[in-house]
Amino acid sequence: MKNVQPLPQSLVESYGIWREGVFPEKSSHYSKLADEGQAPPFMVISCCDSRLHVTEVFGANTGEIFAHRNVANLVPPYAPDGDHHGTSAAVEYGVRALEVSHLVVIGHSQCGGVQACFDMCTHGLPEEQKDFEFVAQWLEILKPAFQRVDAGLDAGSQVVDLGQQGVIASLENLLSFPFVAEAVAQGTLALHGAWHDIGSGTLHEYDPESKAFVAL
Repeated sequence: MKNVQPLPQSLVESYGIWREGVFPEKSSHYSKLADEGQAPPFMVISCCDSRLHVTEVFGANTGEIFAHRNVANLVPPYAPDGDHHGTSAAVEYGVRALEVSHLVVIGHSQCGGVQACFDMCTHGLPEEQKDFEFVAQWLEILKPAFQRVDAGLDAGSQVVDLGQQGVIASLENLLSFPFVAEAVAQGTLALHGAWHDIGSGTLHEYDPESKAFVAL
Protein backbone atom coordinates (compact mmCIF):
# COMPACT_ATOMS: atom_id res chain seq x y z
CA MET A 1 0.00 0.00 0.00
CA LYS A 2 1.67 3.18 -1.22
CA ASN A 3 -0.07 5.39 1.36
CA VAL A 4 1.45 3.54 4.33
CA GLN A 5 4.50 5.29 5.77
CA PRO A 6 7.45 4.03 7.86
CA LEU A 7 7.08 4.22 11.62
CA PRO A 8 7.87 7.61 13.20
CA GLN A 9 11.52 7.77 14.22
CA SER A 10 10.58 8.50 17.84
CA LEU A 11 8.75 5.17 18.04
CA VAL A 12 11.62 3.33 16.39
CA GLU A 13 14.05 4.81 18.91
CA SER A 14 11.77 3.93 21.83
CA TYR A 15 11.50 0.37 20.53
CA GLY A 16 15.28 0.17 20.38
CA ILE A 17 15.56 1.21 24.01
CA TRP A 18 12.97 -1.39 25.01
CA ARG A 19 14.49 -4.16 22.86
CA GLU A 20 18.03 -3.61 24.12
CA GLY A 21 17.29 -2.60 27.71
CA VAL A 22 13.98 -3.99 28.97
CA PHE A 23 13.44 -7.11 26.88
CA PRO A 24 16.65 -8.96 27.84
CA GLU A 25 15.72 -8.75 31.51
CA LYS A 26 12.33 -10.39 30.84
CA SER A 27 13.21 -12.58 27.86
CA SER A 28 12.40 -15.83 29.69
CA HIS A 29 8.96 -14.45 30.62
CA TYR A 30 8.24 -13.50 27.00
CA SER A 31 9.45 -16.90 25.80
CA LYS A 32 7.07 -18.60 28.23
CA LEU A 33 4.17 -16.48 27.00
CA ALA A 34 5.05 -17.30 23.40
CA ASP A 35 5.33 -21.02 24.06
CA GLU A 36 2.44 -21.52 26.47
CA GLY A 37 0.01 -18.83 25.30
CA GLN A 38 -1.88 -16.34 27.42
CA ALA A 39 -3.93 -17.09 30.52
CA PRO A 40 -4.66 -13.67 32.03
CA PRO A 41 -6.75 -13.65 35.22
CA PHE A 42 -8.04 -10.16 34.48
CA MET A 43 -9.89 -8.45 31.66
CA VAL A 44 -10.08 -4.66 31.77
CA ILE A 45 -12.32 -2.49 29.58
CA SER A 46 -11.01 1.06 29.57
CA CYS A 47 -11.12 4.21 27.49
CA CYS A 48 -8.93 4.86 24.44
CA ASP A 49 -7.70 8.03 26.15
CA SER A 50 -3.89 8.10 26.01
CA ARG A 51 -3.73 9.38 29.60
CA LEU A 52 -5.14 6.16 31.06
CA HIS A 53 -2.69 3.25 31.00
CA VAL A 54 -4.27 0.43 32.98
CA THR A 55 -1.23 -1.85 33.07
CA GLU A 56 0.70 1.03 34.62
CA VAL A 57 -2.05 1.93 37.10
CA PHE A 58 -2.38 -1.68 38.26
CA GLY A 59 1.33 -2.47 38.02
CA ALA A 60 0.56 -5.45 35.80
CA ASN A 61 3.09 -7.54 33.93
CA THR A 62 2.75 -8.54 30.31
CA GLY A 63 0.26 -11.39 30.08
CA GLU A 64 -1.74 -10.49 33.21
CA ILE A 65 -4.43 -8.25 31.69
CA PHE A 66 -6.56 -8.91 28.63
CA ALA A 67 -7.23 -5.29 27.71
CA HIS A 68 -9.92 -3.76 25.53
CA ARG A 69 -10.19 -0.04 24.89
CA ASN A 70 -12.92 2.03 23.29
CA VAL A 71 -14.30 5.56 23.46
CA ALA A 72 -15.60 6.22 27.00
CA ASN A 73 -15.06 2.59 28.14
CA LEU A 74 -18.58 1.54 27.15
CA VAL A 75 -20.13 -1.91 26.92
CA PRO A 76 -23.18 -2.10 24.65
CA PRO A 77 -26.13 -4.37 25.44
CA TYR A 78 -26.01 -7.91 24.10
CA ALA A 79 -27.10 -7.75 20.45
CA PRO A 80 -26.23 -10.80 18.28
CA ASP A 81 -27.54 -9.14 15.12
CA GLY A 82 -24.78 -10.05 12.67
CA ASP A 83 -23.26 -6.55 12.71
CA HIS A 84 -19.66 -5.73 13.63
CA HIS A 85 -19.26 -5.62 17.42
CA GLY A 86 -15.67 -5.09 18.55
CA THR A 87 -16.37 -4.69 22.25
CA SER A 88 -18.82 -7.58 22.36
CA ALA A 89 -16.29 -9.77 20.53
CA ALA A 90 -13.61 -8.88 23.08
CA VAL A 91 -15.97 -9.69 25.97
CA GLU A 92 -16.89 -13.01 24.37
CA TYR A 93 -13.27 -13.97 23.83
CA GLY A 94 -12.17 -12.88 27.29
CA VAL A 95 -14.96 -14.70 29.11
CA ARG A 96 -15.49 -17.77 26.94
CA ALA A 97 -12.06 -18.47 25.44
CA LEU A 98 -9.66 -17.09 28.05
CA GLU A 99 -12.02 -17.71 30.98
CA VAL A 100 -10.83 -14.65 32.88
CA SER A 101 -11.73 -14.62 36.57
CA HIS A 102 -12.25 -10.87 36.87
CA LEU A 103 -13.69 -8.32 34.46
CA VAL A 104 -13.11 -4.66 35.33
CA VAL A 105 -14.77 -1.66 33.68
CA ILE A 106 -12.76 1.46 34.50
CA GLY A 107 -13.66 5.07 33.71
CA HIS A 108 -11.56 8.18 34.22
CA SER A 109 -11.65 11.92 34.78
CA GLN A 110 -11.67 14.46 31.92
CA CYS A 111 -13.05 11.87 29.50
CA GLY A 112 -13.79 13.50 26.14
CA GLY A 113 -16.44 10.92 25.29
CA VAL A 114 -18.29 11.47 28.55
CA GLN A 115 -18.10 15.24 28.09
CA ALA A 116 -19.43 14.92 24.53
CA CYS A 117 -22.37 12.80 25.71
CA PHE A 118 -23.09 15.29 28.49
CA ASP A 119 -23.13 18.11 25.93
CA MET A 120 -25.41 16.09 23.65
CA CYS A 121 -27.84 15.43 26.49
CA THR A 122 -27.91 19.02 27.73
CA HIS A 123 -27.50 21.13 24.58
CA GLY A 124 -27.80 18.76 21.63
CA LEU A 125 -25.06 17.56 19.30
CA PRO A 126 -22.32 20.22 19.04
CA GLU A 127 -21.93 21.77 15.60
CA GLU A 128 -18.31 20.65 15.30
CA GLN A 129 -19.33 17.01 15.80
CA LYS A 130 -22.19 16.88 13.31
CA ASP A 131 -19.96 15.54 10.55
CA PHE A 132 -18.61 12.72 12.73
CA GLU A 133 -19.90 9.41 11.39
CA PHE A 134 -19.37 7.12 14.36
CA VAL A 135 -18.74 8.87 17.69
CA ALA A 136 -22.22 10.25 18.35
CA GLN A 137 -23.85 6.92 17.52
CA TRP A 138 -21.44 5.09 19.83
CA LEU A 139 -22.20 7.49 22.67
CA GLU A 140 -25.89 6.58 22.44
CA ILE A 141 -24.89 3.67 24.70
CA LEU A 142 -24.08 6.17 27.45
CA LYS A 143 -27.19 8.34 27.09
CA PRO A 144 -29.46 6.27 29.40
CA ALA A 145 -26.96 6.81 32.22
CA PHE A 146 -27.59 10.56 31.98
CA GLN A 147 -31.03 10.01 33.50
CA ARG A 148 -29.32 8.91 36.72
CA VAL A 149 -27.07 11.95 37.06
CA ASP A 150 -27.71 14.02 40.18
CA ALA A 151 -29.40 17.21 38.94
CA GLY A 152 -28.40 19.01 42.14
CA LEU A 153 -24.70 18.95 41.26
CA ASP A 154 -22.85 21.66 39.38
CA ALA A 155 -22.05 20.98 35.72
CA GLY A 156 -18.51 19.78 36.35
CA SER A 157 -19.62 17.34 39.03
CA GLN A 158 -22.44 16.14 36.80
CA VAL A 159 -19.90 15.19 34.13
CA VAL A 160 -17.97 13.17 36.72
CA ASP A 161 -21.22 11.56 37.85
CA LEU A 162 -22.12 10.71 34.24
CA GLY A 163 -18.76 8.99 33.77
CA GLN A 164 -19.27 6.93 36.89
CA GLN A 165 -22.87 6.14 36.01
CA GLY A 166 -21.57 4.99 32.64
CA VAL A 167 -19.35 2.43 34.36
CA ILE A 168 -22.38 1.11 36.27
CA ALA A 169 -24.48 0.99 33.08
CA SER A 170 -21.73 -0.95 31.32
CA LEU A 171 -21.61 -3.46 34.17
CA GLU A 172 -25.38 -3.87 33.83
CA ASN A 173 -25.03 -4.33 30.07
CA LEU A 174 -22.41 -7.02 30.65
CA LEU A 175 -25.00 -9.03 32.52
CA SER A 176 -27.22 -8.97 29.42
CA PHE A 177 -24.67 -11.30 27.77
CA PRO A 178 -25.89 -14.83 28.61
CA PHE A 179 -22.39 -16.27 28.94
CA VAL A 180 -21.36 -13.44 31.30
CA ALA A 181 -24.47 -13.84 33.46
CA GLU A 182 -23.90 -17.61 33.57
CA ALA A 183 -20.24 -17.26 34.61
CA VAL A 184 -21.18 -14.74 37.31
CA ALA A 185 -23.95 -17.03 38.61
CA GLN A 186 -21.53 -19.96 38.73
CA GLY A 187 -18.95 -17.91 40.61
CA THR A 188 -16.25 -18.28 37.96
CA LEU A 189 -16.36 -14.60 36.99
CA ALA A 190 -16.52 -11.47 39.12
CA LEU A 191 -17.45 -8.05 37.73
CA HIS A 192 -15.85 -4.88 39.06
CA GLY A 193 -16.26 -1.15 38.50
CA ALA A 194 -13.56 1.49 38.94
CA TRP A 195 -12.91 5.14 38.17
CA HIS A 196 -9.49 6.80 37.93
CA ASP A 197 -8.70 10.46 38.57
CA ILE A 198 -5.85 11.28 36.20
CA GLY A 199 -4.58 14.39 37.96
CA SER A 200 -4.48 13.05 41.51
CA GLY A 201 -3.70 9.45 40.59
CA THR A 202 -6.48 8.16 42.86
CA LEU A 203 -8.48 5.06 42.04
CA HIS A 204 -12.11 4.72 43.10
CA GLU A 205 -13.81 1.34 43.42
CA TYR A 206 -17.54 0.86 42.91
CA ASP A 207 -19.23 -0.33 46.10
CA PRO A 208 -22.54 -2.04 45.23
CA GLU A 209 -23.85 -1.70 48.78
CA SER A 210 -23.51 2.08 48.97
CA LYS A 211 -23.92 2.41 45.19
CA ALA A 212 -21.00 4.84 45.20
CA PHE A 213 -17.39 5.00 44.06
CA VAL A 214 -15.06 4.88 47.04
CA ALA A 215 -11.42 6.00 46.91
CA LEU A 216 -8.92 3.26 47.66
